[in-house]
Amino acid sequence: MAKIRGAIVVDAERCKGCSVCVANCPQQVIALGKTVNSKGYYYAEMAFADKCTGCVNCAIICPDGAISVYRVKVEN
Repeated sequence: MAKIRGAIVVDAERCKGCSVCVANCPQQVIALGKTVNSKGYYYAEMAFADKCTGCVNCAIICPDGAISVYRVKVEN
């Protein structure tokens, strides 16, 4: 049976580093990065890629619409 893996892509320029996605990720995949965008905000990044299930909570909760979620089937 195929397993679903998720991946997120954060638009660094739209992200204002509010950490709402970090707090609402059930798998604790997202963290604020160590670099800043052009506006001076530390933006969200996918810190633990192997844990992401593609649940889309982060994209739904993001007030700036800065997160896109992708799902991939992975064969065991």
